Amino acid sequence: MRLPFTRGARSLSGLIGALLLAAVLACAIGAPRIAPYRPTQIDLRQRLLPPAWEPTGSTRHLLGTDNVGRDMLSRIVWGARISLSVGLAASLLGAMAGSTLGLCAGFFGGPTDSIISWLIDVQLAFPFTLFAIFLLAVFGGGFLPVVFVLALATWVNYARIVRSQAQSLRAQDFVTAARAIGVGAPRILRRYILPAVLPSIVVVASFSAAQAILTEAALSFLGVGVDPTIPSWGAMVNLGRNYLQGAWWMATFPGIAIAITVLAANLLGDWLGARLDPRGR
Repeated sequence: MRLPFTRGARSLSGLIGALLLAAVLACAIGAPRIAPYRPTQIDLRQRLLPPAWEPTGSTRHLLGTDNVGRDMLSRIVWGARISLSVGLAASLLGAMAGSTLGLCAGFFGGPTDSIISWLIDVQLAFPFTLFAIFLLAVFGGGFLPVVFVLALATWVNYARIVRSQAQSLRAQDFVTAARAIGVGAPRILRRYILPAVLPSIVVVASFSAAQAILTEAALSFLGVGVDPTIPSWGAMVNLGRNYLQGAWWMATFPGIAIAITVLAANLLGDWLGARLDPRGR
């Protein structure tokens, strides 16, 4: 049993995570209104300006500018769209595929379970970053290929957890009773098993979204992520690493944005895990 202080601290961390994610989501949705400049607007006369609080900074560019004079604040705000879109889309696609396969493996067992378990083991045996780079190098970068590749990384998380829970649920009395009155397997999975495992899917989705955001940033950093003409936090960090000594802000602020978003998703996922767990309640 958790102590009251622990429950309170967990609730506070969940609230902080939700507020941070809400702020990032607001930036992504309201980017055209929030960003003071277009993310691709170039002004070579204002290149490599430091943040506004530096002696040579300008209040017109609060977080400074990059190597071609683009406003860093505007690019970070617009970059929230890419990170959230990729993270949510990859997590949703991975949840659909992984949960379906996990339900089938845990409920039917036998050869179905053996084949799906073998696929899970094969997936876990590959170093995913190298595998993702290979796929994106073959099929090319872009939003949809990156989402598909990240979904390949996250479906295993859903499949393993859903499979184990479906295995224990299929032996429960309510499933046995449903079978006895002639309820088919698809209906049992849809009406009885899926609602029981849905809380776990929601928790895994929050952590998988954080993993997808971080992996997308890593792929963009390596130059195989989304279209380089689209502002992406990972691509900004990649560009800024060449100017760390003279223009530290180019890599620092996008890195902070990535860290805040991933931390917020993890805090929210931890709170959801405690909230939806009957033993925790």
